[in-house]
Amino acid sequence: MPGLAAGLRATVRAVVTGGDTAEAMGSGNLPVLATPRLLALAEAATVAAVAPQLGDGLTTVGTAVSLEHRKASPLGAEIVVEAELTEVDGRRLVFGFIARPAHTDADGADADGTDADDTDADSGDADVVVGAGTVERVVVDGARFLARAQAPSPPQTGPLQGG
Repeated sequence: MPGLAAGLRATVRAVVTGGDTAEAMGSGNLPVLATPRLLALAEAATVAAVAPQLGDGLTTVGTAVSLEHRKASPLGAEIVVEAELTEVDGRRLVFGFIARPAHTDADGADADGTDADDTDADSGDADVVVGAGTVERVVVDGARFLARAQAPSPPQTGPLQGG
């Protein structure tokens, strides 16, 4: 795919609100960032990384995910998710992503650019990973994809269909 090459990146930021919690999304019963919401942020970053390089009518759809949710994020926490395109195989795109608390970046600087050590020398926040993983997406023609998705499906038979 012309214009798509390993190294394309994008970052998405979000503050955990009530609607982002495991409790609200039905994936748990605690008011912390839900794993499905973390995945949605990762996918948003992957989409943003390649969208400017796609031709008219082209988009990407998710096909596979590997996600490790390592640290809980409470209400009000700001999360930064960075995705990088690591592999292009025809229409198949593979991304790596990492999510961290927003108050520090990978270099240990606070969001305002000051050294994170100015506030808590022993916090180690630069090494904190909220989640990480990979996302695979495939480049598709949006109109053709939707037309196929909306077409009637043939009847299915088999053990899962009760037949």
